Amino acid sequence: MTVIDVPKKARLLIVDDEAGARESLEAILEDDYLVVCVEDGHKALAVIQKEEFDLVLLDISMPKISGIKVLEQIKIYDKSIDVIIVSAIDRALEATAAIQKGAYDYITKPFDPDTILARVDRALQKRYLEQEVSFLRSEMAQHSKHTQIVSQSKQMQDVFLTINKVASTSSSVLITGESGTGKELIARAIHNASERVQKPFVALNCASIPSELIESELFGHEKGAFTGANHRTPGKFEFANGGTLLLDEISSLKSEFQAQLLRVLQEREFTRVGGHRVIKVDVRIIAATNTKLEDMAREGTFREDLFFRLNVIPINVPPLRHRGGDVPLLAHYFLAKFNRKLNKNIKVITPKAMAILETYPWPGNIRELENLIERMVVLGSDNTRIDQGDLPSDVLFHKETLHNLPGPEGNNIGLLQARHSFELNYIKQALRKCNWNQTEAARLLKIHRNTLIQKMKALNIRHRD
Repeated sequence: MTVIDVPKKARLLIVDDEAGARESLEAILEDDYLVVCVEDGHKALAVIQKEEFDLVLLDISMPKISGIKVLEQIKIYDKSIDVIIVSAIDRALEATAAIQKGAYDYITKPFDPDTILARVDRALQKRYLEQEVSFLRSEMAQHSKHTQIVSQSKQMQDVFLTINKVASTSSSVLITGESGTGKELIARAIHNASERVQKPFVALNCASIPSELIESELFGHEKGAFTGANHRTPGKFEFANGGTLLLDEISSLKSEFQAQLLRVLQEREFTRVGGHRVIKVDVRIIAATNTKLEDMAREGTFREDLFFRLNVIPINVPPLRHRGGDVPLLAHYFLAKFNRKLNKNIKVITPKAMAILETYPWPGNIRELENLIERMVVLGSDNTRIDQGDLPSDVLFHKETLHNLPGPEGNNIGLLQARHSFELNYIKQALRKCNWNQTEAARLLKIHRNTLIQKMKALNIRHRD
């Protein structure tokens, strides 16, 4: 049987109408646990609703309300609370029947200290093991979704080839690339193609954790290890045991913690914060960063030995602007995705709009494109198209877009076309802001309503709602 550390000073509730029985149980348990005693079932139910307990020791025979009734009420309130029934020897049959109603175990009077301690420890081990299993299952459910990477570019085909080669190994992988390029998707693809796929994939953004908490987040902590550590908590390494741990934004780690991480990667073992027990793990490490870690190592801001330990298999994810043909492919993919998700029916992205999307440099990469298409679907009306004038001005009039967009004769965009596009977009934004009330939109644009109507006719702007 797997033995886990049960936190010392777990909270126990003793419920017995006999003062001598309460005192005996308290004397046996108080050295190892926090013990609260009450003399009847009504007080037990009241205190359970006010305080948290890990285990209840419940007398089966009490005058005001029977132990069986109290057990039933406890399970209605919180079925995760385990209950050990306390009974006299001649009522053992009744105590056994209580197990069918949800009791975990029973002990008989007079009390044997070794037996009680063993039963309590076993019940608590079960409780905390169930909590860990529950967490792991939730992590697996969250991270085991189908990995969808959409691309037809030569650069990404090379990435896919590398994924297939390294997935079957346990070598460390360092994924580099700009923000929004899909580094976590690449890490998930490696995990899902590996023999570890049935084990957890755990991701941690190192930049989002305060430096004083990163050790606890990765390695866990014992109860009382620091202020606020009210329970023993496993870390990401334990949760990822047997699976894959993604350390995103690895470059943000402070130098003092880099040495600790290096030791764990070398020895495959660690201790929790505030603990002494050595915990061995089998975890595949994938690191990701949007900075040049090699340059940081050369400059001395990142440990060179840790860099080499992480950079066994390097994978560089190209930015979207360098992935030829992927913008139309991804745009149509996201359009279909958000049509389904939002129950909308935006028909298509027009060729003029797509031409602008293809020339825009996408500094936010795939994440920016996905967010833009979601916005267009949310704001659009059913059975309409996403046209050039529907695009936001920061995309429509970006300097790269204006420089690269071909004009009617193959030259760069001219003044008249730029003015036409600007007016179209600006007027439509004003109309949407005023809920297509032409009088209010004209006032917002500081033009006469008749001028607005003429502009709308000239620019072929129609209310599609």
